[in-house]
Amino acid sequence: MLAAEIKVATAGAPARANPEAALSWKQLVEPVEPFLDAVHQRLVKQVDEFDLGIRPHAEYILNGQGKHLRPSLVALSASCLGDLHDAHITVAVIIEMVHLATLVHDDVMDEARIRRGRPTLASSCGNEIAVLFGDCLFAQALKLAAGFPTPEICRAVAAATNTVCTGEILQTQNRRNFQFSRGEYFRVLEMKTAELFALSCDLSALLSGATTKQRESLRQFGLTFGTAYQIFDDCVDLFGTEAAAGKSLGTDLAKGKLTLPILLLLERASEAERNRIEESIRQWHPPALAEMERLLHHHGTLPSTTDIIHGYLARARLTLLDLPESVGRTSLLGLGHYLARQITALGTGR
Repeated sequence: MLAAEIKVATAGAPARANPEAALSWKQLVEPVEPFLDAVHQRLVKQVDEFDLGIRPHAEYILNGQGKHLRPSLVALSASCLGDLHDAHITVAVIIEMVHLATLVHDDVMDEARIRRGRPTLASSCGNEIAVLFGDCLFAQALKLAAGFPTPEICRAVAAATNTVCTGEILQTQNRRNFQFSRGEYFRVLEMKTAELFALSCDLSALLSGATTKQRESLRQFGLTFGTAYQIFDDCVDLFGTEAAAGKSLGTDLAKGKLTLPILLLLERASEAERNRIEESIRQWHPPALAEMERLLHHHGTLPSTTDIIHGYLARARLTLLDLPESVGRTSLLGLGHYLARQITALGTGR
């Protein structure tokens, strides 16, 4: 029944004539809301797959109210090519569980106390439980992936999980490494964040019977858009507010992560400024944030970072040119414009 409702919602919605229209998030995902509701309900049902003793943790994590961006990419990629099926829901659940596992682990590493406006699992239950429960989420996602009749889905999910974790390790190894280059930074982002965006688009295309060219186009969209999204998220940590973001901010500097605005600052700072910046990051204390914000503003790092994000978004749009016109393609294009508005608003938010 639900699959039929999804089919009607995606097939019956007219494609907008102007993909440049400034759509809200709700408008972008409205055509696939039944699909996203189904994904949410399937995630909630996964709670019963965990041991009774840890089900409260599973319910707390799996019943959270995020944007479900990766499931949205699954749905919109499929609607570029045809109808949505139950298999798309399962893949979206798998990828979202992998994503949630990475968030649980990230919050441990970053000592974050707030996620999606609620206390993190680590702050509520301790690091040991959070780490082990994140492992349980990874394992359950792979168990679901192994249920497909073809091993290709499970192999792809396992490979992507490996890539994501490797990216996190590389980022951790390069904390306070002031020789860390922009190229290395972009590679880490592609691995630790964009890979799951790409997986969402690619597996959705596979399940929709896409051609090799269509799969590659959608995968490249996911990689490029996902990289832009993570650069934006790195900017939020420096220039955003916790009230708007719904999570702990300032954790990147506290942990010595060199994100793009900081890399640009190090490139542009005078020798004396650079020495002070490096010393502040080595021996980080929260009062140093005010001086860091002054230097970031003085050297124009946010506008330059915004330009780079727009460059990635322009490349993402180009990857979709070979796909047929559809409500899905229009909405994928709209995601780029939505993110562009978010980064513009960030520049005026403080």
